[in-house]
Amino acid sequence: MNNQLIGSLMICFAFFSHKSFAQINDVTTPLHNLAPNYSTPYKIPKIDEVKNALDRVYHFLEESTASNLVNGANAIVNSAHDIDDQTTFAPSSFRLTSYEWGVTYAGMLHAAEATGEHYFKEYTKSRLQLIADLAKFYSDKGFEKKTAVHSVLYPDALDDAGALCAAMIKAERFGLDLKLLPFIENFVAYISKKQFRLADGTLARNRPQKNTLWLDDLFMSVPALAQMGKFSGKDKYFDDAVKQVKQFSDRMFNDQKGIYMHGWVASMQVKPEFHWARANGWAIMAMIELLEVLPVNHPGRDDILSQLRLHIKGLAAYQSGTGFWHQLLDRNDSYLETSSTAIYTYAIARAINKGYVDGMTYGPMVLLGWNAVETKIGADGTVDGTCVGTGMGFDPAFYYYRPTHKYAAHGYGPVLLAGAEVIRLLKNEKYQIDDSAIQLTKTN
Repeated sequence: MNNQLIGSLMICFAFFSHKSFAQINDVTTPLHNLAPNYSTPYKIPKIDEVKNALDRVYHFLEESTASNLVNGANAIVNSAHDIDDQTTFAPSSFRLTSYEWGVTYAGMLHAAEATGEHYFKEYTKSRLQLIADLAKFYSDKGFEKKTAVHSVLYPDALDDAGALCAAMIKAERFGLDLKLLPFIENFVAYISKKQFRLADGTLARNRPQKNTLWLDDLFMSVPALAQMGKFSGKDKYFDDAVKQVKQFSDRMFNDQKGIYMHGWVASMQVKPEFHWARANGWAIMAMIELLEVLPVNHPGRDDILSQLRLHIKGLAAYQSGTGFWHQLLDRNDSYLETSSTAIYTYAIARAINKGYVDGMTYGPMVLLGWNAVETKIGADGTVDGTCVGTGMGFDPAFYYYRPTHKYAAHGYGPVLLAGAEVIRLLKNEKYQIDDSAIQLTKTN
């Protein structure tokens, strides 16, 4: 190749390089339209996409949770006559009587309402039927030994009683006709009369220290009390539920941050504040559940609504750019956690749909939250990134290093609730991309 040709090629290369460079500048290109490199899809979800995600979760849970009983001969129980004193649930990956599964039963019912698909409802009906059949057998026999339904017949903690009780009442109100009233009354009696309380009636525990409040316990009590108030028509249950929210909030809500501490110990003069994400999720869900059934003329309703709005405003300030919230809400170097993000997505979407908060203000963050959660739902329906069961700690390392696992049961109910409520939101409100940002479509 001669020097003249080489020179010509270099001139052409320089010309086209300069031309390419010149094409992208403030004069030649609308730079505000350049595509950002989002880590989470930035889009308005489509209803069929959300439903597809819920279907994947459903199929995984249908296959990985017990759908029948097996007796002492290891034979499948086909009728109540086949139950013996060694009967238990068939082997599975999740416990049907845990509080996490109380949330899952409620989530399935919610998904059935939002999608119109009966199989979500049938999941809850079939599993609660197994619990009822087995519990009735052992109750009639007067068994007090440890069985698969021991916590149903002999609850010994709010974890045993609250979430499962609320789900049972919802199932009865849903028309599933499972004859669950004896178990419902047993759970409510435990919450109302047997659980340890402080002198002012606040539900408490004596672990890890004496006279300790766990923020989690708002959800382990308030929804059951609220649902029982609706189910029975007795105001005493509403009154107790309202009292719990107000007295927990007085002690545990940080007015400056707009979020709750996880644990409160009466004997500590200085109360360490660790704002654990999922506990804040249980708190916001408890308020949503209470407002759902609390009579409009109840004297405590305005206080609960005000507290919910303060909490939502506080949580909004801590959502990360990924759409997730952090394991410790106000510590950005703690990991991004799935179950709490799903709970906030559900609760804030529900608050918008019920008119408690503004959809223009909070709708975009809800959709971002769902987009984030959906990235953690596998093709097989497993949910990743959920913190495992967690006690109470008073140092940051305890929370920072809690493991996550796809079989952490806490993730599945919240994901079902979140997806169902986002479907409702997308039906109720119209969102669009306006100048590259998700916005509520203006109606006037």
